[in-house]
Amino acid sequence: MNPDSKPIPSEGELFRKILGKEWLKLHPDIQARFAKNPEPDKPLYYTGVLSELSCSRIGKLLGHLTKPMIAGALIPYTDHDFPVDIMVYSKPDCPSIFKQRIYRLHNRPPIQFTSYMQESEKGEVLEYVGMGLGMKLRLHVHEGNLYFTSDGYFWDVLGYRIPIPGIFTPGKTYLCHRNDNPEQFNIRIEIKHALFGRTFTQIGVFKEIHTEAAS
Repeated sequence: MNPDSKPIPSEGELFRKILGKEWLKLHPDIQARFAKNPEPDKPLYYTGVLSELSCSRIGKLLGHLTKPMIAGALIPYTDHDFPVDIMVYSKPDCPSIFKQRIYRLHNRPPIQFTSYMQESEKGEVLEYVGMGLGMKLRLHVHEGNLYFTSDGYFWDVLGYRIPIPGIFTPGKTYLCHRNDNPEQFNIRIEIKHALFGRTFTQIGVFKEIHTEAAS
């Protein structure tokens, strides 16, 4: 690592800042998991299985329509019990945390999707999914587990965040990171549209692959 490079913050440092005292209510395993810093040359690896990937008819339409812009963000397929690989990494002198997911659906080519998370100048948690499109996230803790809820989508153009009306988005995103044990956690993601109801669902279990095993 270049000694002149700026230290790279972890997701946990950002979440701790945003949550304040709520951070202390998180399960210690989740605190430890997010406290790990993915240095530019030392990404973090996770592997798991999605027990459910599903979308409604409207979700399928949205997934196909958005493929050219944000391929992989909205998967327009239904499948069960297939592997997913995740790599969390950073770049030199960049404050963002990147997350690459590879979905290995049955009888389909792997689907790769990369998003990145960063703090706004107002202290908000922003997640970008591609082409300047992103969403603001609100965090809260319940029964020791970490919950994310989208609080508006936007399009970032030349440094300006242009809000996107909710009706023209896939819907409100809900994500729960629930702890199983020190090595394993489960994820549930739901996207619900104000008019069309639930459009997308992902449910899976993941565990970290230690660097020695991943290399």
